[in-house]
Amino acid sequence: MADYLQPTPSKPRTRRGYPLAVVVAGALLVFCAVLPWAGLEVKSNLIGGGMVNDIRGIDDTFGVYTLVAGLLALACGLAGLLTRPMIAALAAVPGAVAVAVLVLFMTDGSGMRDRLSVNLGDVLSIGPVIKFGWFAALACSVAVVVLSILALFRRQS
Repeated sequence: MADYLQPTPSKPRTRRGYPLAVVVAGALLVFCAVLPWAGLEVKSNLIGGGMVNDIRGIDDTFGVYTLVAGLLALACGLAGLLTRPMIAALAAVPGAVAVAVLVLFMTDGSGMRDRLSVNLGDVLSIGPVIKFGWFAALACSVAVVVLSILALFRRQS
């Protein structure tokens, strides 16, 4: 008569939060590969203006490698989300590769054009700049690594 008051055996819950976070971070890393990463900025206070030539991530081979790493991290996160959450931990490998590639983008320039800096006071100033896309890509790749490691050490409920 009071069967509905009896506790029912519960199935063990698997946490899917970290694999979902890896998917989101991987997707953001793919998006950051098309954002501007660097540029050459020309400013003149004499005429009160300037000009910037932007270099998007995918305009360079390092950006293409970052795009591929983001796609692989996204795939690992989706596999962990759809099957076993521990599979999302494999995204640490492409995330670490993306971090290394982003560092190489900054340190391994393609010539004097990237390191040229001219400052003639208020008349003319020419120099390389780092754009927000590079910082966002670095943050997303570090997030992929951290979240995939957290998916490996998830708690059982």
